[in-house]
Amino acid sequence: MSEKASFIEPLLDKFEEYSKTSIDLLRLEAIDKIATYSSSFVYRGLLLFFVLMFIFIINIGASLWIGELLGKSYYGFFCVAGFYIVVTGFIYFFMRDWIKKSIGNSIVSEILK
Repeated sequence: MSEKASFIEPLLDKFEEYSKTSIDLLRLEAIDKIATYSSSFVYRGLLLFFVLMFIFIINIGASLWIGELLGKSYYGFFCVAGFYIVVTGFIYFFMRDWIKKSIGNSIVSEILK
């Protein structure tokens, strides 16, 4: 009986060590994924902020320039707003499925990395 006990004790110790190592590995992999996603989110957020600021300033300049050409400054803002309505309608009616599919594919590929 003591032979079985002496054989099982090292096996239990190795199993305990293996389970602790596995839990540590899972924890470290989770931390790595969280760090990757959060850094990617912050980078993309900053990039989006600066691109939107650039587009905003360009739109104001284009609106003022078109308004100067048309005689009233608010005409330029109406023209730029009309342009965005046309672009939004085009995207909504013709590119909606393509955009949804590409965003879904990019999210899945990022998760499976």
